[in-house]
Amino acid sequence: MKHFIPSSALALCIGLGTLSMSASSFAANSWDKLQPDRDEVVASLNVVELLKRHHYSKPPLNDARSVIIYDSYIKLLDPSRSYFTAADIAEFDKWKTQFDDFLKSGNLDPGFVMYKRYLDRVKARLDFALAELDKGVDKIDFTAKETLLVDRKDAPWLKNSAELDDLWRKRVKDEVLRQKIAGKDSKQIQETLTKRYKNQLARLDQTRAEDIFQAYINTFAQSYDPHTNYLSPDNAENFDINMSLSLEGIGAVLQSDNDQVKIVRLVPAGPADKTKQVAPADKIIGVAQGDKEMVDVVGWRLDEVVKLIRGPKGSTVRLEVIPHTNAPNDQTSKIVSITREAVKLEEQAAKKSILNLKENGRDYKLGVIEIPAFYLDFKAFRAGDPDYKSTTRDVKKLLTELQKEKVDGVVIDLRNNGGGSLQEATELTSLFIEKGPTVLVRNADGRVDVLEDENPGAFYKGPMALLVNRLSASASEIFAGAMQDYHRALIIGGQTFGKGTVQTIQPLNHGELKLTLAKFYRVSGQSTQHQGVLPDIGYPSIIDTKEIGESALPEAMPWDTIRPAIKPASDPFKPYLAQLTADHDARTVKDPEFIYIRDRLALAEQLMKEKTVSLNEADRRAQHTDIEAKQLALENTRRKAKGEEPLKELKKEDEEALGADPEKTKPEDDAYLAETGRILLDYLKLNTSVAKH
Repeated sequence: MKHFIPSSALALCIGLGTLSMSASSFAANSWDKLQPDRDEVVASLNVVELLKRHHYSKPPLNDARSVIIYDSYIKLLDPSRSYFTAADIAEFDKWKTQFDDFLKSGNLDPGFVMYKRYLDRVKARLDFALAELDKGVDKIDFTAKETLLVDRKDAPWLKNSAELDDLWRKRVKDEVLRQKIAGKDSKQIQETLTKRYKNQLARLDQTRAEDIFQAYINTFAQSYDPHTNYLSPDNAENFDINMSLSLEGIGAVLQSDNDQVKIVRLVPAGPADKTKQVAPADKIIGVAQGDKEMVDVVGWRLDEVVKLIRGPKGSTVRLEVIPHTNAPNDQTSKIVSITREAVKLEEQAAKKSILNLKENGRDYKLGVIEIPAFYLDFKAFRAGDPDYKSTTRDVKKLLTELQKEKVDGVVIDLRNNGGGSLQEATELTSLFIEKGPTVLVRNADGRVDVLEDENPGAFYKGPMALLVNRLSASASEIFAGAMQDYHRALIIGGQTFGKGTVQTIQPLNHGELKLTLAKFYRVSGQSTQHQGVLPDIGYPSIIDTKEIGESALPEAMPWDTIRPAIKPASDPFKPYLAQLTADHDARTVKDPEFIYIRDRLALAEQLMKEKTVSLNEADRRAQHTDIEAKQLALENTRRKAKGEEPLKELKKEDEEALGADPEKTKPEDDAYLAETGRILLDYLKLNTSVAKH
């Protein structure tokens, strides 16, 4: 089938050409002549048509969507409002309600004009920053009582270059001060920041028309929902490589976060996860190959950082990471060395352990099954191998072993389980219910497909609790939701991730479109989208739910309900939940680990509220010392309560934590796991009929 560019698109392209020239006609930048080509115009028209016909929500492409696209594009280009002036925004504002018309007619010029203006402004700011550094970092006055607004997402647009100069003078001053407090000398600071800004300038010159097209069309696609993406030919190839796991990496899902790259999720049993030195919400600011020099990646595009992190199996990559546990303005980093390797299926396999607890003078044994992912060895399964590995088969085997050990109940640990095979989530549900629906899938046309367990009889009928957290996602939420709706297990922990949508890949003439075409619903009719699964008894979340999770993503599709697939049965937990919660609260108010977690979260929330930082060195160091003292006090309060030696400084605690062997830690040492076991025992004590199983 041939694709034709409508004549109206060509006419609009010509009509807007003069505006593009006027913005930067006096400059001689490498990007000035970048324009969309015919393939990109055709691809944009195809994306418009595919979203119109096949997206789950089918929202109209109208003036209201145009405003969303416009605001999102501005936010993508200048999230901290540090490049564009108020005059730039006033000039762009006239297009605010026209992006629907531009996209329908294949006119990509406005997206290119705005992006090229952004490149002009970034170059001007980097040139200014380098000029400031050239004056010498020793000449910066850190005695003045100045402050810098660091959270600028809602700040007014600055009027002109003079106001931007003042902002960037303060930003450079802040960067230098952060490095000083981190222990670097003037020469190191001068070299690091000069190199950083020069690298960013060099990267501007490498901008291709393809980069602009991808940014613009992806902004349009993501205005429908955060999992609908346009993938350029390069990124489509990378996506295919990731899905087939044929390229080695570190096992981490990354996303852009202003000028830095943030870890969103670690693949269970992956190389990064095994180090126990990195965590979701940590920021990567440097990447080095083996023992080579660290490359500063602040300001780099996400795909470029990913390319640096990838590499052959067995090779080493070093990451410079700012932990998410740092205070918002603490740039203290650490170096983490990771050996690249493929994630082995057997390392992601479900594992069992025994949780030994003493309650009311009696010893109890609870079986713990940790499920890092929902896996299925498709290759062995299709080949007819009778011993193929799958989550359900492994859990069934572990349950058999635990029942032989005469456990009093079972805790299934789904923390950090990012999902996997939908088939396995359904199969696993079948082990614990008599029979019936397990999950509902609603398609874009409104048709609801019901996935069912058709095998009568539950394999395990004993008491059970599920432990979940913010990183329990997708298939984990389907399983946890079914266990809650069938009243088969107590759900304990944190609100889950909230990804309840299904995507498909649609090839284009140029790149690919990943679009959302269905939504998951629990058998109770509630979607797992946005809200996730809410626990019956909640724990304080170590992960900031404002930063990680579906609800943290822009344009996330809403939570809703459809007709339930089962009639609600009587809930055996409901009569006891108030008492179980009261007993849990009474216990954890004295538990050193829970006290530590709650106090640390309270401190983090207090620090996150601070929108400005002092540029006075004495004040900044005093603030830094005060925060460290508070963190040390929290840690030592915990250690004292547990009968451990207090620390003199926090660095020692970090080293000790890194040296701990996860294989040697006991289930009883995990505060959340042990407390989940105690809640399950409380329930058995209150509901004696269940305890007889």
